[in-house]
Amino acid sequence: MKNFTFHNTTKILFGRDQIPEIVNEIPKDNKVMIIYGGGSVKRNGSLEKVRGSLKDHTIYEFGGVEANPHYETLMQAVALVKDNGVDFLLALGGGSVIDGTKFVAAAACYDGDAWDIVKSYGSVVKKALPVGCVLTIAATGSEMNNVAVVTRAETKDKLFFASPYVMPQFSVLEPELTFTLPQHQTANGVVDAFVHVLEQYVTFPVNAKVQDRLAEGLLNTLKEEGPEVLVNPTDFDARANIMWAATMALNGVLSTGTPADWASHLIGQEITGLYGLDHACTLAVMIPAIWKFNLADKKQKLAQYGERVWNIPASDTQTMAIQAIDATVAFFETMGIKTRLSDYGLGEDSIPAVIDKLKEHGHVALGEHGNITPEKVEAVLKIAL
Repeated sequence: MKNFTFHNTTKILFGRDQIPEIVNEIPKDNKVMIIYGGGSVKRNGSLEKVRGSLKDHTIYEFGGVEANPHYETLMQAVALVKDNGVDFLLALGGGSVIDGTKFVAAAACYDGDAWDIVKSYGSVVKKALPVGCVLTIAATGSEMNNVAVVTRAETKDKLFFASPYVMPQFSVLEPELTFTLPQHQTANGVVDAFVHVLEQYVTFPVNAKVQDRLAEGLLNTLKEEGPEVLVNPTDFDARANIMWAATMALNGVLSTGTPADWASHLIGQEITGLYGLDHACTLAVMIPAIWKFNLADKKQKLAQYGERVWNIPASDTQTMAIQAIDATVAFFETMGIKTRLSDYGLGEDSIPAVIDKLKEHGHVALGEHGNITPEKVEAVLKIAL
């Protein structure tokens, strides 16, 4: 196990009827802006509950944040924040809304070109407005980490940034808010969280037994509860387990002392930016392809994963690794998420643009060993077709 420092400051308010508690988390003299996406927060009643909890605060609202939050939209929110002297930002939604809110928090306190925040991967951020979250989709884990992903629609650039200044101060996790999600959003969320765990687990052994067992527990929970909520969307316990698993998947615990891959995310971000595929769909396509391409490097952890998550009988490592890949693909398909680029209408002619974007963004040494070059990405994408 490698050396590590772990520090997570987000307070979690988990369970039934937690929204009324947010009044105790935001100073009473703060002007609050609620940032959300579409009409779902109105239909499920969460927006009205938040308004009720903050009835004694001065409140502003900004809606319309996209599924992949657009820089252009977020800059409108930044202007509104500055014009009204907003003190606190409250994200009401899923990972995209939370990511967008983190960007607004940083951009509202930045004097230069706000795109610098993303281009610098967050290094220029020296302060930000405080952020709180009310989570409505279990998926990204953004409610308990300092990372955000933003898309510049004009240039088709989708990039992430990270900064301790945008770490949420608190996050409300009410499983019931996910009851009315469309099935495809639920499925996307489960797959997204599942791959977050895999990115930090299926690398190479470093004898990090605690992290491995935590990862395996999260994976087993998601594989059991994911199909269950597709059939029974109002199963509170299943929704609760998925919500907490998705948060735990990317709150920093699994990455302590361990190597991480993230190649499927960086390649997938370019595919989403260029062609508009859902984030989870790109992950379901890319991670099996990366595993097949890097089988020699990953087969030991893949075999362990296959045995402990998919109950694959012990045999030679390579056979177990291949069976683990097949089991993962079958799980994604069971969740209704397709696993090949061709399933989304993309062919070999889409590959050069992805490679060009990776080079443009400096993502030329991917994977846990930093040995996946753009030329190798081309081979991976061909496997993914």
